[in-house]
Amino acid sequence: MRTFSVALLTLLLVSGCTGSEEHIKKEADKIHSNYLTVDTHCDTPMKIVESDFDLGVMHDKGCVDFPRMKVGGLDAEFLAVFTSQGPRNDSANMKVYAEALKIFDAIHKNVKKNSAFAELAYSPDDAYRIKKEGKIAAFIGVENGYPVGTDISRVKEFYDLGARYITLCHTSNNDICDSSTDPEGPENNGLSSFGIEVVKEMNRLGMMVDVSHISDKSFYDVIKASKAPVIASHSSCRSLCSSPRNLTDDMLLALKANGGVIQICILSSYIKTPEPNPELDSRIKALKEKYGDIKTLSEDQKSKYREERWDIQDKYMKLATVSDVVDHIDHVVQVIGIDHVGIGTDFDGGGGVNGCRSVADMKNITMELLRRGYSKSEIGKIWGGNIMRVFRKVEEIAGKG
Repeated sequence: MRTFSVALLTLLLVSGCTGSEEHIKKEADKIHSNYLTVDTHCDTPMKIVESDFDLGVMHDKGCVDFPRMKVGGLDAEFLAVFTSQGPRNDSANMKVYAEALKIFDAIHKNVKKNSAFAELAYSPDDAYRIKKEGKIAAFIGVENGYPVGTDISRVKEFYDLGARYITLCHTSNNDICDSSTDPEGPENNGLSSFGIEVVKEMNRLGMMVDVSHISDKSFYDVIKASKAPVIASHSSCRSLCSSPRNLTDDMLLALKANGGVIQICILSSYIKTPEPNPELDSRIKALKEKYGDIKTLSEDQKSKYREERWDIQDKYMKLATVSDVVDHIDHVVQVIGIDHVGIGTDFDGGGGVNGCRSVADMKNITMELLRRGYSKSEIGKIWGGNIMRVFRKVEEIAGKG
């Protein structure tokens, strides 16, 4: 009799958990149906430029395409015009400028090719309209201000081509500002005088200033220089993970005072301080020895290097989890409130955690938020409301709202 009672209790508990999870899944589906959901950073355009990658086809490899966005309930994606930092001279500047234009062109053509279920978006109004029409909104962001060189007119040119933010630098310093990860250390003492011009021009145009990747000093200089709220398109919290790419609590407070938003990056090493992993380290070291100085490689060689690196990381990296990601969201909410946090995956640039490896898995984040007691309206803010609020304010300050 006792054995039967224990078995019955166990069955009831398991059934209750299953029922609860089914309810959470249904609630997540409703949220993704009713609220605009936005990912503010992916590097998928690298695949578009380097191959015949079609955003309109469901792929087995990689993280982002339009069919899997539908599966995951993701309405809008910021596609990055990414260029890696290289030499800073006239010929190099012209080369990377041409490279950026090529990526812009590839994005436009790929989205146009799939116009039956996707459309380029240039404003918050576009995103909401496109969702209402049952299609996907494709925004463009520029990751790394390197292609701007020292020519301020290129900021407007990129805006006219559809870019709605510029990440001021990447892993190394450039003519705009210092990076958080340049091995040589700071060069400009934060934002350069030209960088101040760039920020002011972006404010004038209604273009969001992105502080991801930039040094702490550069961050505070941008906060001081910008008349409009700024974004961190794919960054996380340094209190939980010590990467210099992440924002400290003091930086979060400055971001709140500015009215901006941090979009939590789900790249594992920015979510959870990596444990020692000698096998991964040795294989990455061997890969670097194989290819030598990455900056000197041809575009084809860089593409092969990235593919091999991603394959190694996919096989040997110990990934963080969806729960770890939501820990960062929790932290931002505790420090600066629900109105200043969103999600910027960095998919196809290293982003991805256990439970969310592609855009098809986005509802798993929503489900974890529901488990932790976030309301529908709060989750709506996290998924799109906050970034759209900032976007509208940036437009308003530029006189376009």
